[in-house]
Amino acid sequence: MATQTSLPTLWHVPDELWSLIAPLLGPEKALGTPGRPAVPFRRVFDGIVYVLRTGCQWSALPRAEYAPKSTVWGRFQQWAAAGAFQQAWLLVLIYYDLAVGIEWQWQALDGVITTAPLGGEATGPSPVDRAKSGTKRSVLSDGRGAPVAVVAAGAKVPDKTLALETGEMADGLRPEKVGKRVQHLCLDAGYDYDDVIAGMLERDYLLHLKRRREPTPEVPPEQKHPARRWVVEMTQSQTTIFVLRGSRGPKA
Repeated sequence: MATQTSLPTLWHVPDELWSLIAPLLGPEKALGTPGRPAVPFRRVFDGIVYVLRTGCQWSALPRAEYAPKSTVWGRFQQWAAAGAFQQAWLLVLIYYDLAVGIEWQWQALDGVITTAPLGGEATGPSPVDRAKSGTKRSVLSDGRGAPVAVVAAGAKVPDKTLALETGEMADGLRPEKVGKRVQHLCLDAGYDYDDVIAGMLERDYLLHLKRRREPTPEVPPEQKHPARRWVVEMTQSQTTIFVLRGSRGPKA
């Protein structure tokens, strides 16, 4: 029997995850408020996940399964302004650390151009599809691929521009170096710039950086180390991370 190598696509928030997120969203309707019952937050949140997964417009959201497009968009704006999504990400990261443990020893940083289905401030013309806006997403992952810091900007922003901001975001989460517990950071040639190198060395990383103008040295098989940077590439390809500051509304 073949073994499953990847998790199924997430279309609805699992019960365990929802139990963590729901308290951050506030009451569905204030006590004593007249009118019809509010649309359950879980249907609204699942609707946001659907838009992210499909990249569809708000107007294409299946109303029967989720909620009216204007309701989903309005709640998204409300929760984004309140910082609920950032709080949810941090809470889930803490939960992951307690349950599994963040693997700080080997970290990797990478940037990727993605579509921007929810719009927002951190978008701009995409160099790979000029008909659409896109986002440059910079992710720092732990040794297993869990995103521990995420920064977004317009699609044309170079990776190096976001590198130090991403490292700064992780500063409050990373444990201090104790004794010989070295924290490694794997980077590709897109980060081979003096300011990036200096900034990461100031953060006490041991860098593993592919240089832009130097040929890859031949390493004997017995001296080769396991590949480490692929985990962040896997994270970029399998993770839906979206811009939280503002979004275009649904079309009629």
